[in-house]
Formats: sequence, C-alpha cells, structure tokens
Amino acid sequence: MKIDSRLIFLIGFISNLVLAQTGEDGTSILNLDKMAQINQGESYVTFPFDFGNIEPLMFEANVSPSFKIRERKDSRLMGVLTGQIIIRMYDETSYPVRTPSYIPQITFYFLTGNKQASKKLTLFGRFAHHSNGQDGTFYNEDGNINLMTGNFATNFVELGLIKSSYSSRLNAFKFFKSSVEFHPKTWMLNEMQGKYSGFRWHNTFLAYKLPAGDFNKSRKANFSLKAETTLMLDNVNNMETFDLDRLNASLTFYYHPKFLEDIGLFVQFYHGTDYYNIYFDHRIDTIRFGLMTEILKF
Repeated sequence: MKIDSRLIFLIGFISNLVLAQTGEDGTSILNLDKMAQINQGESYVTFPFDFGNIEPLMFEANVSPSFKIRERKDSRLMGVLTGQIIIRMYDETSYPVRTPSYIPQITFYFLTGNKQASKKLTLFGRFAHHSNGQDGTFYNEDGNINLMTGNFATNFVELGLIKSSYSSRLNAFKFFKSSVEFHPKTWMLNEMQGKYSGFRWHNTFLAYKLPAGDFNKSRKANFSLKAETTLMLDNVNNMETFDLDRLNASLTFYYHPKFLEDIGLFVQFYHGTDYYNIYFDHRIDTIRFGLMTEILKF
C-alpha cells in the first residue's frame, strides 16, 4: 500500500496539537451555547480562484442560519434547528448555479459534568436530510451520473461528543470532536446504495487563539485552525479495507483582522470525495481562499 505523504503530515500535525499540554483556568468557562456554535460551523463564501482539480467556480457559499431551542441560557440540554444550504456558481456561460445542497437538520446537545469546569464534555445527536432539489433520473442514457438534473436524496443520524479545554500557556481554546454518521439504506435512493458511503467516522480538532486581554470582556479569536478527517467505513465502490480513498481530510486556517467586525479570511486545503450532493463520485484536491463569518466570542 502506498502511503500519501500528505496523510502522514496531517496525522502528525493533529497529534502534536491534541497532545500539547493544557492548563486549567477558572475564568476560561465555556457554556453550551458556544459548544453548539462551534459544532454547527461557520458560513463562508470562496473567492473565484483556487488551486486543484475542482470545476472552475465563481464561488462556493455555505449559509447556515441556526435557531436555538432551550428553556433558559444555563440549561444542560439544548436543541438547534439549522437550514444549511451550500451553493456553487460555475464559471461558465450565464454563470449557472447547479443543484444546491439542502441540508436541514436538528441537533440536540447535552452538557455533562460541572458547568463551571474549564474542561467539558458535551454529547450531541443530529438528524439531517441532504438533497439537491432535483427530480430527474439518476443516470444519463450513457450510464454516467446525471449531474444536471439527477435526483439525490438521503437522510442520516449522527452521534458524537465534543471535548473542550483551555491552554493558559497558548492562551487558546482547544476542541476535539468525534462522531459517527449513519445513513440507513431505506433512507437513501436505491441508485446511491453501494456508491455513496452510508457509514462514516468523523474527527475534528479546533484551536482558537485569543488576543491578550481581560477575561471579563468578550473577545474574538485572532485566528483559528481546524483539522478534519472523515473515514468511510462501509462497503462503497468495492474499495479495499485499507484503501486511502476511504479518507477525506481538510485543513482550514482562519484569520480575523482587527479592522473587520464579523468576517475574516480563510485558506483551506481539501482532499477526498466531493461533498456537493450528486457530485459525490468526484475526487477533489484543492486549495481555496475566501471570507468566513466568525460570530463566536469567548
């Protein structure tokens, strides 16, 4: 088996960050609201230039408005409704927007242990739908997947945990998230079975570097780093058990300049299967740049 040098670098990088010494700080307390914001992700839009083998785009945009369901701010249990939409505008004649990804979802979070501890463990469960709003046949007459009007639809559940801590030495918050995602066969189109992975293991490491200042005041991270991996565990496309094509990985660096209020700049490397609905049969390696919202305050 030939090992990809990028995979070795990514695994080593994540391991060093996760194992870094973490200090306790009584003032570094995160509530359930912030845990949910971190897990739900950010909205972003990419610039019309990138490096890699993805189709030429004017932009890709992720819009993820969230609505909280809870009894009060200090509740241990909270629900979040999210109407996530991912849109790609292609750099072609008339700049078409084809088959957006619609991913409405509801997520429940439960905060365990001492609410006042600086280290926390949060459990979460999610039910989501993923489709592209099309009703055409899945295949073209030539046997290829119909990317223009082909129907794509699946439902899934995701169960996981989020561990958080604060490093006084680095003045940074760190998070490790692990979850499994399951798409029952009866919840997805027949044509997708055996081609689209229905059992996945996600792992994410995040670090938010804070500016120096008073902990009694709200502060936004100067920059953040996110490393994500997804391993497809089921029998998909007759892959071998240890085939590296089962692994999807991304590394995102976000920087928040002082002269911008709620948005910052990001650069991302992505390697793996395309996450844009019916384009899942494509494999992409790309480096891209863009703007990202960052409303999270510590």
